[in-house]
Amino acid sequence: MFNQQGVSAFDDVLTANRERPHEFAHADLTGRAARGLAVVTCMDSRIDPLGLLGLKAGDAKILRNAGARVTDDVQRTLVLAVYVLGVNRVLVMPHTDCGMTKVTDSDVHDLTAKRGVDTRSLEFHTVPDQVAALRRDLLRMRASPFLPADLPIGGAIYDVRTGVVIPVEP
Repeated sequence: MFNQQGVSAFDDVLTANRERPHEFAHADLTGRAARGLAVVTCMDSRIDPLGLLGLKAGDAKILRNAGARVTDDVQRTLVLAVYVLGVNRVLVMPHTDCGMTKVTDSDVHDLTAKRGVDTRSLEFHTVPDQVAALRRDLLRMRASPFLPADLPIGGAIYDVRTGVVIPVEP
C-alpha cells in the first residue's frame, strides 16, 4: 500500500475523508433500499446513478461492474437485495460509449498476455451488441429460479452525452 517514500497510494482520498466528517449525514440510514430499487450499472466514472435517477443516499442498491452485465455475482447480490434488503424492482442500465463495447474478450486476453498475465480462465463479458446483451441479461434475470417471478425488471441505456435514460424493451 505504501511506496518507497512511505506515501500511500490512497493518501489523497483518505485525507479528503478526514477533512469532511462534519459533512457526514447518513448515519441514520439503514441497509435497506428505501425506494425498493436496485440498479445494475457500469463502473464508468461518468455515471452518477443516484443523481441521474433523482435518488438520494439510501434510496437504492447500486451494483456496478464493467459493462453493467448480469453476472453470477450480480444475481447472487440481487437475491440478497430482494430477500434481505428491501429491493422490489431492478433496473439494468448500461451506457453509451462504453469501453466494453470496444473490445472483445480475446482482445483483453491478448492485452494482459503482453504484460505476462494469463487471463484465459476469466470471462470478461464484453459487449459487441449492447442492446442484445441487455435484452439477454434481462431475460436471464426473468428466468432466474432465485428471484420472484413477479419482480419488476427493466432495462435502459444511459446516454453519457445527453444524460438521458432510454428504456429498452425486452
